[in-house]
Amino acid sequence: MTPEPLHREYDVVVIGAGAAGENVADRVVRGGLTAVLVEAELVGGECSYWACMPSKALLRPGTALHSAQTMPGAKEAVTGTLHAAAVFDNRDRFTSNWEDGSQVQWVEDAGIDLIRGHAWLTAPKSVEVAGTDGTSHLLTARHAVVLATGSMPNTPPIKGLDDVEVWGTREATSAKEIPERLAVLGGGVAGTELAQAFARMGSAVTLVARGRLLGSFPEEAAELVAAGLRADGVDIRTGTATHSITMDDDGALSLEVDDGSGGRTTVVADKVLVSTGRHPALQGLGLEKLGFPPDHQGNLTLSTDTTGLVEGAPGEGSWLYAVGDAAGKHLFTHQGKYEARATGDAIAARAKGELDGTPAAWSRYAQTANDHAVPNVVFTDPEIAAVGRNLKQAQDDGFKASTVELPIEVAGSSLHAENYHGWAQLVIDEDRKVLLGATFTGPDVAELLHAATIAVVGEVPLDRLWHAVPSYPTISEVWLRLLEKYGL
Repeated sequence: MTPEPLHREYDVVVIGAGAAGENVADRVVRGGLTAVLVEAELVGGECSYWACMPSKALLRPGTALHSAQTMPGAKEAVTGTLHAAAVFDNRDRFTSNWEDGSQVQWVEDAGIDLIRGHAWLTAPKSVEVAGTDGTSHLLTARHAVVLATGSMPNTPPIKGLDDVEVWGTREATSAKEIPERLAVLGGGVAGTELAQAFARMGSAVTLVARGRLLGSFPEEAAELVAAGLRADGVDIRTGTATHSITMDDDGALSLEVDDGSGGRTTVVADKVLVSTGRHPALQGLGLEKLGFPPDHQGNLTLSTDTTGLVEGAPGEGSWLYAVGDAAGKHLFTHQGKYEARATGDAIAARAKGELDGTPAAWSRYAQTANDHAVPNVVFTDPEIAAVGRNLKQAQDDGFKASTVELPIEVAGSSLHAENYHGWAQLVIDEDRKVLLGATFTGPDVAELLHAATIAVVGEVPLDRLWHAVPSYPTISEVWLRLLEKYGL
């Protein structure tokens, strides 16, 4: 006999307990409302267990070793190679061995309820949950339902792909063994990072990408990363389509790819990692039945009010929101958490009658930084750190924009590593003389990024930025050299 569903009412129901879901629930509770998180997998989500944290834990040991090997006095003391088992142990520690007890405790301490199960919308402000323990729940939201369901990997149209077992990023970041031969399909951030991580742990890696490597970044930056990967033995094949994949008699996988001269050739690997982008995870949420299906790219239409409100939600008032990867804007954990903080505060303010309509830009309720001040880092060795608009984006947005760029060759970089190779670029609005964007490439340049983010968000005039004196001798001295080259 099926038990009767449990009826519960909350101010806010949040579907998805990843980083974005946790943050939006925390903000509404801080705002005096009640909230419940519904999660079918691990509390903490993709970033904690299968993406940001494990991938960086796999990358960091190789970067630290390479850094020591490029420093006179240290390189003479370093005689070994990476210990793969120890790298995996470190990764396991950062993922808490894929157990979410500490995250569940945080949820409880924050005053947020948690239901484990699969959720879907049945009506405005109504959510049904099939609990993982067999219990059924009917949840009613007094004020809002928030979709924080993350994203799913794209599946490229490759013949035979559905017939063989391949890795996605989850399988790669949770791997227990190093494949002798690894083929990586995709030249984006995840594919590039994991290609280097496994190459440094001993895999013979072939990276196959339809376009160029890291195509969303300036070519000068991407070329430095490509050089770093090639130095680690990665065979990079860009502008190369993968046509088919089959399993050989010995269990190896054969990929038919372009050979660069109009023909085709074969890449053989023991494992294949498919990393060709992601899309919002919105399937099975009942969105179509309520009248607002995702578009052809898998995205919901968000209101221009910049609070994460979903446009066209049926029923009275503003009640359906999307944050993080589910919103389909910027698929970065830090940006999803930023969106969640603004959305949570907006929901609480609307519930109290303190916010009506579109909030002011740069207020605590608005996601203004999403428009033109999004920071992101590629944690390869060398790193790429970028924020804001590139030159083309700036020009497309109607700015009279220029760039200034140069190699990173300052005292701090020379001290940081022997034969340091880096590159930096600023994108400048010539009318207002403020920064629109910045890109840095080189070992450990991620720590330069927040200064650039502050300059872009704060629209700091260049003549004032000139007085922000970088400490000597640090890599930050590149800021002085860039401004000097610009003419200050």
